[in-house]
Amino acid sequence: MSSSQFDHKLGGPSLAFQPLYQQVAEYIKQLVVERRWQPGEMLPSEFRLADEFKVSQGTVRKALNLLTDTKIVTRRQGVGTFVSEHTAQDALFRFFPLQADGKGAELPKAELLHIEQVSPHKSVQSALTITSKEKVTKIERRRILDNEFCMLETIYLPAKYFSGIHERKDIPHTLYHFYQTDFNQTVFKTRDSIKAVLATEDDAKLLQIEAGTALLLVTRVTESIDGKLIEYRESKCRSDHYHYQVELD
Repeated sequence: MSSSQFDHKLGGPSLAFQPLYQQVAEYIKQLVVERRWQPGEMLPSEFRLADEFKVSQGTVRKALNLLTDTKIVTRRQGVGTFVSEHTAQDALFRFFPLQADGKGAELPKAELLHIEQVSPHKSVQSALTITSKEKVTKIERRRILDNEFCMLETIYLPAKYFSGIHERKDIPHTLYHFYQTDFNQTVFKTRDSIKAVLATEDDAKLLQIEAGTALLLVTRVTESIDGKLIEYRESKCRSDHYHYQVELD
């Protein structure tokens, strides 16, 4: 990254009332959003960043610590600071909390059932704050753990952020890495809501269980690093010998 790419100024109207280290953190975050550094790429040294921003190394260090806490960057002791990327391992421990009873975390496989571009129904409009005139891509999948169907997923993606995804035949098991590498949409945080429901006849057929079996319905809204709502999903999870595990840090 050349010095000419540091073309924003600290202390602009939107940052002026923040502490200096927060201004630096917001600026670095914006550079990540703009793809000045790619996912997995190492940032310049603290000394270089301090020189470019005309601040102390201590200020840069506090900014990088803040960005590390929010998982925008990753710091490797003795190596440097890197833009975070959503690898399969990262997705396993941060974004897929369903586990089989008595077993550790395991990354499931995903079987694509259907994908198409549709008009959003009201719950999708509300979740993604979009209008009925906007299009979304609807993805239906079922997840497999230990050779057993464990979850049904219905995923809605705004077409304006995922152009042409409904025509793709190479939808991978791990979507968040796919969003980041192919559509420049980096997942920053998710908000899950969980309630108990009963399996419908269609659910039962797809999950190979009895109709009326208790399931966990997990609805998720996903936000990108730059504050956009980029995904709404509804997941129906088996609860007979699976549990939903969440770790807070």
